[in-house]
Amino acid sequence: MAQASAPAPYTLVSRLLAELFGTYLLVFGVIGAALFFAKDGGPLVIALAVGLAVLTAAYAVGHISGGHFNPAVSIGAAAAGRMPWRDLVPYIIAQLIGGILATLTLGLFVVVSGKTADFAAVSNGFGGASPMGLNLGSVVIAEIVATALFVYIILGVTAPGAHVTAGFAPLAIGLALTLVHLVMIPVDNSSVNPARSLATAILGGRPRSSSSGCSSSRPWSAASSRASPGSSSSPDAARRSGTTADHGGPRREPGAAVVQAATSCRAPDSNSPASPVCPARAARRPTTHW
Repeated sequence: MAQASAPAPYTLVSRLLAELFGTYLLVFGVIGAALFFAKDGGPLVIALAVGLAVLTAAYAVGHISGGHFNPAVSIGAAAAGRMPWRDLVPYIIAQLIGGILATLTLGLFVVVSGKTADFAAVSNGFGGASPMGLNLGSVVIAEIVATALFVYIILGVTAPGAHVTAGFAPLAIGLALTLVHLVMIPVDNSSVNPARSLATAILGGRPRSSSSGCSSSRPWSAASSRASPGSSSSPDAARRSGTTADHGGPRREPGAAVVQAATSCRAPDSNSPASPVCPARAARRPTTHW
């Protein structure tokens, strides 16, 4: 993105590695923010993360490969005569690999920690998988328009003779991507980048659904476990079961539904704090949201 075309001194392998690195950084930033931090800061955090990722990646390796990090940008650059068509397919393959590796890295974090991450919640989608519930036609139109605007901005600020102060093209591109994400996140979690979409779809699978038709508003959660008899008095067991050690009531979190825990019941006695009364019906399995 930082250059109109890849400089001649760099070999194709060097340019492909630069594209792989840049796409890895972009996907790592946007999906990592969406999984681990968006619950606190909302869409603004994700938009800033992806803008900063593409800005820093363009400054780091844009002089090597042209800094596309996006198959749509590579197609636009080839169509505008900024890169040879013969390099298009290798560029796209490198970008897809970079995005996939970034998502697998984030997945590895989750596996090693013993927790779970809902990649479906941060994947692109329509209908029930769209934050606004938009249908396929609306999402497709929005993505086409947003991607076209973004590619046009890139081609404009990197065009020969463009009146952009030297070295500031990546800044304009990063801010443009932030703007696009602020608009598109409510539409379909925002893509404008096929490499980003494919990366999360690999681990996301089908969007999760519940009997009430609602999905979890927090993609990052601890692994569910059923409390064992006699363990409800410990703080950790209380946290996992969805109750607090202070009053035994359900733990509530902003923006998340109260989860009923299926715990074994014991009669209150004089030597222990009052135990919660057993519900008449079996409660659902607990899930702790972070």
